[in-house]
Amino acid sequence: MTKKSKSVIGIFSEAIGLYFSNFDKFLKYMSFPVWGQIIGLALIFSITFFYTQNLPKLLEKYPNLNDIKTLIILSIFITLPGLIIYIKAFWEFLVAYGAINSMLDNMLKSGRVYDFEAHTSLIKKRSVGFIGLWFLVGIFTLLAVFPLFWVIGGILGVYFVLIFQIFTYEQEKSPIECFKRSFELVISNFAKTFILMALVGILTYLFIPQIINKAFEIIGLTSILSSCIKPLFTSIPLIEIPNYGIIIDTKLATLTIEALVAQIIIQYTLPLRSILWGLWYKELSKNKEPAIKREKKTRKQRPSEKLMQESHKKYGKKKLDTNILKRASKKDD
Repeated sequence: MTKKSKSVIGIFSEAIGLYFSNFDKFLKYMSFPVWGQIIGLALIFSITFFYTQNLPKLLEKYPNLNDIKTLIILSIFITLPGLIIYIKAFWEFLVAYGAINSMLDNMLKSGRVYDFEAHTSLIKKRSVGFIGLWFLVGIFTLLAVFPLFWVIGGILGVYFVLIFQIFTYEQEKSPIECFKRSFELVISNFAKTFILMALVGILTYLFIPQIINKAFEIIGLTSILSSCIKPLFTSIPLIEIPNYGIIIDTKLATLTIEALVAQIIIQYTLPLRSILWGLWYKELSKNKEPAIKREKKTRKQRPSEKLMQESHKKYGKKKLDTNILKRASKKDD
């Protein structure tokens, strides 16, 4: 007896419920992957900014630094701490997408999530395959950037949306097989998958970020934060028109803060998207078992086979008399 199929709205609602019922745990789990990237990039840009601003003074004070190789090595050296933090956080962010898929079974059974380290280590143990999967995604993304491939890339994006769920749940499959399996699951459910993608995209990429940005604007936090980064834009001569440059600098600073806040919210809602596609994978795959496996589960054992097994248990691997087997087979027929 097959389980009752869940509707698209049912899957969407269940994913939202599981995410927000464990929101505090996901908030803590995603903090380093999200803020580590922000801090790493902030260190890189701020140190580089002060370095370029003070480079003429340094060259004047230390003439030996006036060499292209020395300057390149020095630039790499001063940005290395921020780069290390960023790469570490970015890797943890990528791993989190797979690890949350692994947590889904526990969430479905108990309604809560726990033991983050164990689930994270399961993905890290398969780092080679996981990196290979992300490498293929990177190639696909680069191709989809070109305007000519936007429509094709969007369609393929729907077909391949379940590759990370397949990587987590079907561990025997290679990265390329994950793409093939995702295509097989989605091909007869393309419209429903597209609707789910649109719903979760609007919610996590547009609706929630805009609400948070609007709240920041109302309480004046956007203005405070934009004033902190405004000197970065002021140092760049944009348009030589009195007072116009000030307006442009302020606008760019505000847009940068809004984009940064939106990006943080999008990254923090990664668990919601992972849960959603994990639920959708389970829904699509539950009735997609190979026919041979179902036959093995449901086929009744013939009396002659039962007789053979009992003989093996009693007499070891000694063969039964052929006449006995023939008579047993006739009774089966």
